Amino acid sequence: GEKKSLAEMVAENARMYLEQIENKEERQKTKNHQALEGLKDYLNLEDLPFRIEAFDISNTQGRDSVASMVVFEEGQPKKEEYRKFKIKTVEGPDDYASMKEVITRRFKRALLQDNKFSDLPDLLLIDGGKGQLKYAKEALRELNLAFIPTIALAEEFEHIFVEGKDEPIILPDDCEALYLLQRIRDEAHRFALSFHRSLRTKKNLRSVLEDIPGIGKKRRLSLIKTLGGIEGIKRA
Repeated sequence: GEKKSLAEMVAENARMYLEQIENKEERQKTKNHQALEGLKDYLNLEDLPFRIEAFDISNTQGRDSVASMVVFEEGQPKKEEYRKFKIKTVEGPDDYASMKEVITRRFKRALLQDNKFSDLPDLLLIDGGKGQLKYAKEALRELNLAFIPTIALAEEFEHIFVEGKDEPIILPDDCEALYLLQRIRDEAHRFALSFHRSLRTKKNLRSVLEDIPGIGKKRRLSLIKTLGGIEGIKRA
């Protein structure tokens, strides 16, 4: 009766919804494949860039410099393989040297057969211009990994820089390959920025609490845990 009709209507709605999801996923897969084919052609790569890794640097006037590594496979983010780095050897706002450090550390781990870094990319994407690209390639050469295809994507005009070419590669504005590179670059930027902000917040909170007489390490941890961060402590 009425309940059976209602159950049938729910089942039909569910079926239609699943079809929409499947169609959307298929369309996205097609777009991603077109983007990878486009990158292969535009960048003159030997193979499809199945695995793309992107790196970005984030800091505040050279302080608390961090780097992000994001991974896309078949045009989709692989978040379990994202990595964060604190810059250790660079003083001040030097994005070039910071990029060299993080590329060196990432690929040295691969050469040491660290399982977390064992897969090499088919394409390396650097957020920046010729300077960042130069230092990234230097790091790869020192590790005998210069064969890894590497490009830099400059945000202002979305120009692609490749070592050995004076003029940038400029992709059409409506190109799926460009859309994919932008997505990956933006994700690397977002991931680096969120990591940097979290470190800065923790540092600021720690410094504020350290200035309060009579509050030691255990008390600071207890306050943070109980009151939920600096704003909660301020209100209390």
